[in-house]
Amino acid sequence: MTEVRIGAKRDMALQCAREWIGTPYQHQASVKGAGTDCLGLLRGIWRALYGCEPEAIPAYTPDWSEPSRDERILISARTHMIEGRGAMVPGQVLVFRMRDGAVAKHVGLMSAGGERAAFIHAYTGHGVIESPFSTPWRRRVVAHFDFP
Repeated sequence: MTEVRIGAKRDMALQCAREWIGTPYQHQASVKGAGTDCLGLLRGIWRALYGCEPEAIPAYTPDWSEPSRDERILISARTHMIEGRGAMVPGQVLVFRMRDGAVAKHVGLMSAGGERAAFIHAYTGHGVIESPFSTPWRRRVVAHFDFP
Protein backbone atom coordinates (compact mmCIF):
# COMPACT_ATOMS: atom_id res chain seq x y z
CA MET A 1 0.00 0.00 0.00
CA THR A 2 1.39 3.40 -0.91
CA GLU A 3 1.99 6.15 1.63
CA VAL A 4 -0.78 8.19 -0.06
CA ARG A 5 -3.34 5.45 0.63
CA ILE A 6 -2.11 5.04 4.19
CA GLY A 7 -2.37 8.81 4.70
CA ALA A 8 -5.92 8.83 3.37
CA LYS A 9 -6.88 5.94 5.67
CA ARG A 10 -5.36 7.82 8.64
CA ASP A 11 -7.42 10.90 7.75
CA MET A 12 -10.62 8.84 7.51
CA ALA A 13 -9.90 7.09 10.83
CA LEU A 14 -9.29 10.43 12.55
CA GLN A 15 -12.50 11.89 11.14
CA CYS A 16 -14.41 8.84 12.45
CA ALA A 17 -12.77 9.11 15.89
CA ARG A 18 -13.72 12.78 16.22
CA GLU A 19 -17.38 11.84 15.63
CA TRP A 20 -17.25 9.67 18.78
CA ILE A 21 -16.06 12.50 21.09
CA GLY A 22 -18.62 12.96 23.87
CA THR A 23 -19.81 9.35 23.79
CA PRO A 24 -20.14 8.18 27.43
CA TYR A 25 -17.86 5.48 28.80
CA GLN A 26 -19.55 2.08 28.97
CA HIS A 27 -17.56 -1.11 29.51
CA GLN A 28 -17.84 -3.53 26.53
CA ALA A 29 -20.05 -1.16 24.53
CA SER A 30 -19.39 0.16 21.02
CA VAL A 31 -22.27 2.48 20.06
CA LYS A 32 -21.42 6.01 18.99
CA GLY A 33 -23.30 8.54 21.13
CA ALA A 34 -24.64 5.89 23.53
CA GLY A 35 -21.60 4.23 25.13
CA THR A 36 -18.18 2.74 24.49
CA ASP A 37 -14.92 1.72 26.08
CA CYS A 38 -11.52 2.16 24.42
CA LEU A 39 -11.75 -1.10 22.48
CA GLY A 40 -15.33 -0.26 21.46
CA LEU A 41 -14.11 3.06 20.05
CA LEU A 42 -11.53 1.25 17.94
CA ARG A 43 -14.16 -1.30 16.87
CA GLY A 44 -16.50 1.53 15.84
CA ILE A 45 -13.80 3.21 13.75
CA TRP A 46 -13.01 -0.15 12.12
CA ARG A 47 -16.70 -0.69 11.26
CA ALA A 48 -16.92 2.81 9.74
CA LEU A 49 -13.87 2.09 7.57
CA TYR A 50 -14.63 -1.51 6.56
CA GLY A 51 -18.30 -2.26 7.29
CA CYS A 52 -17.72 -5.08 9.77
CA GLU A 53 -15.27 -6.05 12.48
CA PRO A 54 -12.26 -8.28 11.71
CA GLU A 55 -13.11 -10.79 14.45
CA ALA A 56 -15.73 -11.44 17.12
CA ILE A 57 -14.91 -9.93 20.49
CA PRO A 58 -15.81 -12.18 23.43
CA ALA A 59 -17.18 -10.72 26.66
CA TYR A 60 -14.40 -9.39 28.87
CA THR A 61 -14.00 -8.18 32.43
CA PRO A 62 -12.20 -4.97 33.42
CA ASP A 63 -9.13 -7.02 34.42
CA TRP A 64 -9.14 -9.15 31.24
CA SER A 65 -5.79 -10.45 30.09
CA GLU A 66 -4.14 -9.55 33.39
CA PRO A 67 -4.50 -12.91 35.21
CA SER A 68 -3.31 -14.88 32.16
CA ARG A 69 -0.74 -12.22 31.10
CA ASP A 70 -2.10 -12.68 27.57
CA GLU A 71 -1.28 -9.77 25.23
CA ARG A 72 -4.63 -10.02 23.42
CA ILE A 73 -4.74 -6.43 22.18
CA LEU A 74 -1.18 -6.47 20.85
CA ILE A 75 -1.62 -9.86 19.19
CA SER A 76 -4.89 -8.82 17.58
CA ALA A 77 -3.48 -5.47 16.44
CA ARG A 78 -0.47 -7.20 14.89
CA THR A 79 -2.79 -9.66 13.16
CA HIS A 80 -5.19 -7.12 11.65
CA MET A 81 -3.21 -3.88 11.35
CA ILE A 82 0.10 -2.56 10.03
CA GLU A 83 2.62 -1.95 12.82
CA GLY A 84 4.13 1.52 12.67
CA ARG A 85 7.81 2.23 12.44
CA GLY A 86 9.32 5.51 13.53
CA ALA A 87 7.36 8.51 14.73
CA MET A 88 3.70 8.27 15.69
CA VAL A 89 1.47 10.40 13.46
CA PRO A 90 -2.19 11.50 13.51
CA GLY A 91 -4.60 8.76 12.48
CA GLN A 92 -2.53 5.92 13.91
CA VAL A 93 -3.81 3.59 16.63
CA LEU A 94 -1.83 3.75 19.87
CA VAL A 95 -1.59 0.76 22.21
CA PHE A 96 -0.75 1.47 25.87
CA ARG A 97 0.33 -0.33 29.02
CA MET A 98 -1.38 1.41 31.91
CA ARG A 99 1.30 0.25 34.39
CA ASP A 100 4.90 -0.91 34.07
CA GLY A 101 4.97 -4.65 33.58
CA ALA A 102 1.22 -4.88 32.90
CA VAL A 103 -0.32 -6.22 29.71
CA ALA A 104 -1.27 -3.72 27.02
CA LYS A 105 -4.97 -3.00 27.39
CA HIS A 106 -5.72 0.58 26.43
CA VAL A 107 -6.02 2.00 22.92
CA GLY A 108 -6.52 5.39 21.36
CA LEU A 109 -6.02 7.24 18.09
CA MET A 110 -3.32 9.87 17.63
CA SER A 111 -5.14 13.08 16.71
CA ALA A 112 -2.42 15.75 16.54
CA GLY A 113 1.35 15.89 16.48
CA GLY A 114 3.99 18.45 17.34
CA GLU A 115 3.82 20.75 20.34
CA ARG A 116 0.06 20.23 20.65
CA ALA A 117 0.19 16.44 20.33
CA ALA A 118 -3.08 14.78 21.36
CA PHE A 119 -4.99 11.54 21.09
CA ILE A 120 -8.61 10.43 21.21
CA HIS A 121 -9.63 7.62 23.56
CA ALA A 122 -12.47 6.35 25.72
CA TYR A 123 -11.48 6.76 29.33
CA THR A 124 -13.28 5.51 32.45
CA GLY A 125 -15.22 8.33 34.08
CA HIS A 126 -14.73 10.67 31.10
CA GLY A 127 -16.11 8.97 27.97
CA VAL A 128 -14.53 9.62 24.60
CA ILE A 129 -12.23 12.61 24.91
CA GLU A 130 -9.25 14.18 23.20
CA SER A 131 -6.36 14.29 25.67
CA PRO A 132 -2.95 15.93 25.46
CA PHE A 133 -0.34 13.35 24.46
CA SER A 134 1.74 14.22 27.51
CA THR A 135 4.99 12.58 28.60
CA PRO A 136 3.25 10.15 31.00
CA TRP A 137 1.02 8.95 28.14
CA ARG A 138 3.95 8.76 25.69
CA ARG A 139 5.84 6.51 28.11
CA ARG A 140 2.93 4.06 28.17
CA VAL A 141 2.83 3.48 24.39
CA VAL A 142 4.08 0.01 23.46
CA ALA A 143 3.17 0.04 19.76
CA HIS A 144 1.37 2.07 17.13
CA PHE A 145 -0.49 0.86 14.05
CA ASP A 146 -2.08 1.91 10.78
CA PHE A 147 -5.38 0.57 9.54
CA PRO A 148 -4.80 -1.72 6.54
